[in-house]
Amino acid sequence: QVRVVESGGGSVQAGGSLTLSCRPTGDFFSVLTMAWHRQAPGKQRELVASINTRRSANYADSVRGRFTISRDNAKNAVSLELNSLKPEDTAVYYCYARIIHNDYKQKDYWGQGTQVTVSS
Repeated sequence: QVRVVESGGGSVQAGGSLTLSCRPTGDFFSVLTMAWHRQAPGKQRELVASINTRRSANYADSVRGRFTISRDNAKNAVSLELNSLKPEDTAVYYCYARIIHNDYKQKDYWGQGTQVTVSS
């Protein structure tokens, strides 16, 4: 059974930094796109950053220049470095991975979410 396991998150003051990490576990063939989304209270889930197997990354306008996504293909792991945090970055952050199973079927997986709280 494939699971996406996240770590990191927490509470920081505005201007601080955090790092989120994530990797799928279980038996599978490969991992395609990996990404981080977030959902603030009362708002829809939104894409924060994504990265493909060639390590080409995309960012939401609201985080570009402050957040950095990276991946280790050998470990099938993805990280999100959050710098210059603002109170509006407060949200539950979810890791996403598109997995290729051993039968070559693709399926999307989500982590359980990790809370990031930024105080002013």
